[in-house]
Amino acid sequence: MTATAPAPALATSLAVDGRGLDGGLYLRVDHWAERLPTPVQHAVTAFSAYGLVLLAALMLWAWWRARGADSATMARALAVPLVVTAVFAADTLLKSVLAEPRPCQVLDAGRTLEACPAAGDWSLPSNHTVIVFAGAAALWHVERRIGLLALLLAVPMGLSRVLVGVHYPHDVLLAAVLGTAAGFALTAAAGRAGPVVERARAGGLRRLLTA
Repeated sequence: MTATAPAPALATSLAVDGRGLDGGLYLRVDHWAERLPTPVQHAVTAFSAYGLVLLAALMLWAWWRARGADSATMARALAVPLVVTAVFAADTLLKSVLAEPRPCQVLDAGRTLEACPAAGDWSLPSNHTVIVFAGAAALWHVERRIGLLALLLAVPMGLSRVLVGVHYPHDVLLAAVLGTAAGFALTAAAGRAGPVVERARAGGLRRLLTA
């Protein structure tokens, strides 16, 4: 548990002030999290911080499975990490434009499960959430089963970012919508690179691209 303190002075320079949207809900969740058993708090904090490793494992599994699929499917599988990286970069840029301070910086959040980021580390949308929802949408195009597993990872990941105290609920909701839409559209377009993969499968990359 890490102590945090509100910073009301930030309110005078807000580009976006999320407190009026769901600040009350955020505080209720934060105070509930304070009363969770310590082992549960540690588990939630660890998952929130390192759960993206599970998404990386699903990406590897999707590539492995795509080795036995058609070239368009392999093209989409290879595109998943690129799509996630592009969505993350766009989300980071959007955060700097919206410039919404973290709720733990401007509300009396008490003791949050995760250390409150420093001023200038913006809140809206949630990077963790946009990454995992973009990954889930992208993996859905490779294999539905893997995409579903990624979605089952994405939902608790988004919820955990509120539970650990570093995001408003609306930060997570917007990130989920943006990540899903961008991940789905970009990965669908990546399937057009199937002919490129087909040629690569006949060359030196055969062992990486073919079962």
